[in-house]
This record gives sequence, structure tokens and C-alpha cells, in this order.
Amino acid sequence: MVAVLAAFVALPLAAPLAAAAAPPGPVFADGQAQPVFDPNDVVRQDVFVRVPVDSDADGKPDEIHVQLTRPRATEQGLKVPSVYQISPYFAGGNEVANHNVDVELHVPGPNAGPISSRYDAYFLARGFAMVYAESLGSGQSTGCPTTGGRNETAGGKAVVDWLNGRATARDAANKPVTASWSTGKVGMIGTSYNGTLPNAVASTGVQGLEAIVPIAAISSWYDYYRDSGAVVAAGGYQGEDADVLARYVYTRADREICKPVMAKLEREQDRITGDYNEFWDERNYLNEVGSVHAAVLEAHGLNDWNVKLKQAAQWYAALREHGVPHKLWLHQSAHTDPISLRKDEWLKALNRWFTRYVYGQRNNVEAEPRLTIQREDLSWTDEAEWPNPAAADAVLRPSAGGRTQGGLAAQRSGHAVEQLTDDATKTAEQLTDAASSVNRLSYATAATNKPLRVSGTPGLRVKVAFDKPAANLTALLVDRGPDGRNKIITRGWTDPQNRDSLWDSQPVRPGESYSLQIRLQPKDYVLPAGHRFGLVLLSSDHDFTLRPKPGTGLSVDLAGTALTLPLVGGAAALQSATSPAR
Repeated sequence: MVAVLAAFVALPLAAPLAAAAAPPGPVFADGQAQPVFDPNDVVRQDVFVRVPVDSDADGKPDEIHVQLTRPRATEQGLKVPSVYQISPYFAGGNEVANHNVDVELHVPGPNAGPISSRYDAYFLARGFAMVYAESLGSGQSTGCPTTGGRNETAGGKAVVDWLNGRATARDAANKPVTASWSTGKVGMIGTSYNGTLPNAVASTGVQGLEAIVPIAAISSWYDYYRDSGAVVAAGGYQGEDADVLARYVYTRADREICKPVMAKLEREQDRITGDYNEFWDERNYLNEVGSVHAAVLEAHGLNDWNVKLKQAAQWYAALREHGVPHKLWLHQSAHTDPISLRKDEWLKALNRWFTRYVYGQRNNVEAEPRLTIQREDLSWTDEAEWPNPAAADAVLRPSAGGRTQGGLAAQRSGHAVEQLTDDATKTAEQLTDAASSVNRLSYATAATNKPLRVSGTPGLRVKVAFDKPAANLTALLVDRGPDGRNKIITRGWTDPQNRDSLWDSQPVRPGESYSLQIRLQPKDYVLPAGHRFGLVLLSSDHDFTLRPKPGTGLSVDLAGTALTLPLVGGAAALQSATSPAR
């Protein structure tokens, strides 16, 4: 050994070893992360993150399956933030029958391939890891699906915790896996259920979740399957409910273990009364909005009747009230991701949002207009805030003639009680278009001489009596064109049994009048000049409510009925637009 050392010492000194090349880092310009990484030169991993719940009651903590893709430079020591999406749909869905909706009303007494998205190449090239998780009970994750319950929130949160070193994970060989490559900064994104879970996880206040992008997302599951005590469908899915959706996404290999959970969901959701209860309260993320610190970029379709606009509007208002950084995109399509509508501008908006809040680069995005909105002619514009700050309430009152068409004006015109008879076999569109009908009441303003813009949530106060102890009540706001064509702008529903409380149904006494409030779905809509606002009242709404047998009678007291519209310019704009020319 001494000889060897001596020989080594005798060698001439060589130049110092070259320092290992530093890994490439992110580059920022114009407030955006730039595409400096090869999106095809990546590392892929499958891990199973431990979740601190046991929702399938097998005596072991649930595990959530995660697939991730990260830039190869993270193998050289580069740490990157993550764009994270969690979904119950990656493994597909099951054939499940919906509930029957032609019923009488209650009278009280696994995924084999890699997971990816259209955002992969874009964000990988800009120095983000792409993280995908299969929500509990779906695909290779364990646990049970519960349609937005606490366990699903815990599953989504556990991935953020793992990316921050606060949760454990294993690989398929049961070896521990850490996210040593992660900065711990996370931005979540997704559409529909996949966008709802970011709302849920953000409501926990988990550290490291810096931004979320909920697209066509739910903020309260009660408002997805109910409205003011009425059992109301998601548009296009009559008869679906929380239990049906859970059974649809229950795609884990063990098809037996979650059956008790499925049965419990069916009992607790209560399709009988439609009341708000502890089941729905658990799934109301507005309860915890005060814990949200992640910056929120929302997107929603103005014509989305699956996840209705109320979901985005109430979440947005609550975030604004609590001082959370917020921005909103509203478009004219239905239940879709804006990337399919305005790809380049949407990706730019996403990049700036994640660059500011996930990468922590100051780009002044927080000082930009809060609203990007697509108008009816498909043009886009930016505005300071939503609803439009100039919107104020304007009140319209119906006058007699609703069997054909009564009036609708700011001034009250006499007293009248008008009747309609429920017929759930007829759609709202058929009843709106009918020149005369005993199954609805219809009222309209004078033709406008200039455009009027609704921006916010319309409301209706209606005084009504029923001849049976149970009934639906539906209100439609309509655009009546000069060519006779009608378009339903928005609609709302209520169950008169829940007139005093969402939590408790109270009997309706036939023949007694009740003053009811209906909050229609929020809307941003420009009524063109020459058109008229219409109000249509009906009982059951064929495509949304339960459908009892025809025959229930309703008597509407027009003196106690008024429609309130949030109009840009308020009552003055309404008066100016509906006054006769001089």
C-alpha cells in the first residue's frame, strides 16, 4: 500500500477535473416561461402515494396511483414545479343506469397506458413536471369514490404533500420513492370533475398548492344535483345523481369492497325530499373558502348546462371576498376547455398565471383585468371585473295575459291571478314557443330600442298557490326576437316545500299562497336592440326536474310577482331602452 501511495504522489499534478455541467434552468421572457426543454427528453415514473384515510375499510390506508413526467434535467439536480391533474376518469367508466325521473313528487312526512393531456408538451418544454393521479376508487388507486367526499379531497391533497416531502410513496416494487426533484410548488388544472378536485384540494389550504385552474368545475355538489330543494339534473343527464356518478367511476380492480359505500351514498343523497343535509354540506367547498390561498384562474361556459354557471359564479365571488388572487374566463360554448376555443391566448394566460404563482416570477398578472369574456358574436374582450361593475338591479312586473302573452314592465299594471297546469311531458322550449298554452304563463317587455346587457344573477319573487301538497316551480328568462324566435337565456327552479329552509321540507297547504324566491342561474348576455325580455313560468321542467304526472294546478298572483335583472346601467338603462320613441 505504501509503495502504491508513493507512486501516486510521484505522478505530476494534473489539471483539476472539469466541474460537472450545470443542468439547464428555466428561462423567462415577457412574463412567461419559455420553451427551453425538450418535451421528449423526459423521465417517467409510476408511484403510489399513501393517503391518511381508509375509505374502503380494509384496515390499510388508501393509496393513490400517480404517473408523472419530468424534464430529464431533473436527473442532474434541477428542481422543478409541477402541473398536477387528478381525475376519476383516467381508467374510463362503467355502464350505470340513471334514476327514473318520471315519478311523483315527495310529500313530506384501470388505466393500462400512460396518462397524458393536451398540455404535456407545452408545460414540459417550459420546465414543469406533469403529474397525473387517479382519484380514489378508480384505476390503480385503492379506496372508494364518493363524488366529492372528504376522502377524495384527502387523496388529492396527499399528492401535493408528497411533492413537498410530507407524505410517503412507493413504486411498483414497494420501494420508497421521494420527489427529490420537486420544488414543492404546484399548480392544479382540470375540467369538470377534474377541475372540481382542485377546488376541493385548495379548500384545505395545503401548503405548496400555489395556483389552481378549475375549468367548468363544481364548487358545491348540492348545486350540481339540486336547486333550492328541487331534485335537478345536470343538463343532458336526467336521473344521474351522486351515487350513479360514483358507480360510474368505480373502476378499481376490486369490484366488491366499495359496495357498502355505494349503498350509503344512495341513502344519504336523499332524492326523496331534495333537502340540503350533512351529506351535501361535506361536499360544499364554499364552507372552507377562507382556507384557500392558491391563486385561482377560473374558466366556464356561458352556455354550460351540465356544470351550471352558478358553480363558477359563487366560487369566484367568495374568492374575491376573501382576497384570493382571481381571474375569470367566460366563453360562449358549453362544457369545454378553452384550449379548444382560443388555444394560443388561453395557453398564454395559463403560462402567465403559473409563471407568476407557481414559478414565483413577477409579471404583474395580478394587475391585469379580472375578466376575459367572449361575446355573442364570438369576439373577445377584457373587463375589470365580473359581474360588470356597472350592473345594478332593474325590476320588471308582469301584467295579465299570460296564457298567450302578458306584459312585463317596470310599472305595475293592475291586479290579476293567473293559472297554469303542470305537464312535464312538454319541454320548456315547447312551452316557450307556444302561442297559447294552459301549461305555462308568458310575459314580455316592449321591444328594446338599444341593446341591454344582463351581468350577474337574475331573481324572481313570485306569489303562488298550489292545488296539491307537492309541486315544482320553474322560471325562464327568454330572449324574444322580432322574427318570433325564442331563446332561453337562463332558468331557475325551486321546491315550495323548502321555502323557509334548504335543510327542512315543510308541507304545502293546497290553496294557500306563498311568496317564493327563485334565483335563476347567473348569466352574462346582451339582448339585441329590437328584442324583448320574456318571463315564462311553468311547473316541472322536462329536461331538469323530476317529472310527476300532469295535472297539478298553480295560481300566480301577479301583484306579488316581480323579476329582478342585473342590467348594466340598471333601471335607467331599462327605462331608456324600453321607452317609446318621441
